[in-house]
Amino acid sequence: MTTLLLARHGLTHLTGPVLAGWTPEVHLSDAGRAQAEALAARLTTLELDAIVSSPLERCQETAQAVAAGRREAEVLTDERFGECRYGDWTGRPIAELAKDPLWPVVQAHPSAVTFPGGESLSAVQHRAVTAVREWNERLGPKAVYLVCSHGDVIKAIVADAMGLHLDQFQRITADPASLTAIRYTPLRPFVLRLNDLGGDVAGLRPREGSEGEDGGENPTGSDAAVGGGSGTT
Repeated sequence: MTTLLLARHGLTHLTGPVLAGWTPEVHLSDAGRAQAEALAARLTTLELDAIVSSPLERCQETAQAVAAGRREAEVLTDERFGECRYGDWTGRPIAELAKDPLWPVVQAHPSAVTFPGGESLSAVQHRAVTAVREWNERLGPKAVYLVCSHGDVIKAIVADAMGLHLDQFQRITADPASLTAIRYTPLRPFVLRLNDLGGDVAGLRPREGSEGEDGGENPTGSDAAVGGGSGTT
């Protein structure tokens, strides 16, 4: 039951008004650094088996904040968690892009979108989900690890975990410095947290031998709790 924690990077001076994409040298703003430090403080009590990041500076800086103070912790880089390559849209104001004929397609049918001079959203989902599966296999079924990535990448991973068509991924939100948690079992993934900006994280690492607890409602570790279950407390 590998547990994946997805953290979006903190705020930058471009976040919101401009589509940064792979623009180089986009660093965390003062507010973003404060968000990253707050995320790190939230995760202090949770042992992490790996910290993985997109290669882009804003993610690296967020991941480094989490790694700081952890004994022998290092940030591993995986380009497959990098931002969507938006091509000709990169660096342009969102207000301007909203007038582009492609914008309504991005909103309603993202699976059909390939950004001019860039990447398709389907390709983004494929590379990111493939990376998750490989890290799950590499780290093993008892691992809890953090991936610091970008909004659209996180949304694509969550859509896959929830069994949603990519056209539904715009219903998902991933705010700056938010935490999303997915537990992968042999049968199905479980989305434990979504866009969490302040919740306690103590229950995100399963207790040793916890499979089959809670009245036997989850005897295989992959079973859904019929009736809702009693939670992790």
